Amino acid sequence: MHDPANCLPIRPEWIVPYPHERMTTGMDRLPELAALTRRHSTQGVAAADCPGMLLIGADAVTPAQQIVYEPMLCVILQGAKRTTLGALSYTYRAGDYLVASADLPVSGQVLEAPYAAIGIPLDPVIIADLMLETGTPAAETAPVRALAVNRMDKGLRDAVGRLIGLLDRPADVPVMAPMIRREILWRLLAGDAGEMIRQIGSQDGRLARVQRVIRRLRERYAEPIRIADLADLAGMSETSLHRHFKAATSMSPLQFLKQVRLQQARNLLLGQGRDVAGVGFAVGYDSPSQFSREYSRQFGRPPGRDLDHLRREPAGAAVL
Repeated sequence: MHDPANCLPIRPEWIVPYPHERMTTGMDRLPELAALTRRHSTQGVAAADCPGMLLIGADAVTPAQQIVYEPMLCVILQGAKRTTLGALSYTYRAGDYLVASADLPVSGQVLEAPYAAIGIPLDPVIIADLMLETGTPAAETAPVRALAVNRMDKGLRDAVGRLIGLLDRPADVPVMAPMIRREILWRLLAGDAGEMIRQIGSQDGRLARVQRVIRRLRERYAEPIRIADLADLAGMSETSLHRHFKAATSMSPLQFLKQVRLQQARNLLLGQGRDVAGVGFAVGYDSPSQFSREYSRQFGRPPGRDLDHLRREPAGAAVL
């Protein structure tokens, strides 16, 4: 055994960092990471050359935009944004991260620009594997809200920084990217969003059953629905489905379906023009007056006027 008394002390100036460690650390590093993502991306949402990572950016503030979040981690590097789910609004800025644990129709608005973020899909298979390896118990409680905002801790910031750093080191991507993404998921699992992440990995859990209903509503939004059929799909009673669905999404299944239909109607109007009654029928409305009334309530203008507004002032690329 060596004798510590005979060892030379290590002086800080002798330690040479790796190139990516020469940069500042912690919150001061975020502008540098934001600049790095902007060098590799354009406006809106784009797939990075590093698989499993999305680059997100906006050079200006935006009006509220309708988008569907899929299970995703979104790490904010610069700027600020507000996302609204049902009657709930979440504001987040550089240093925060947003987790969506289910498919959610939301409204999002960039509040401070430039805005830069990255998105990482949340893979339930990898999460389940991490839970199995570490003995993390499956989530047994009712679904928590399927959208949450938290502040990054140092471990998560460091891992995210190393993943973004791969954009300038493409030769390292095949080996390093899967390991770093796995580390990021582990840090989420062990952090403030851990309960949400456990529910994503619990394939037979309540959130997984709610997600089956969400997928049905998204894929077959124009069809009439029966709550009894949705309850059968989820393997729950109608009362239980309503309670767990609202806990996760802040909406009832019928309110959720209306959001999906109206978002799709707006997309169809932009693509097909002024056949308002035809668009309403295409997304599942039998009554043109009901469609126009609910559309106005959702977007602040009746369909025809909203179409004119969108054509005069296009919202630009949607951002997460």
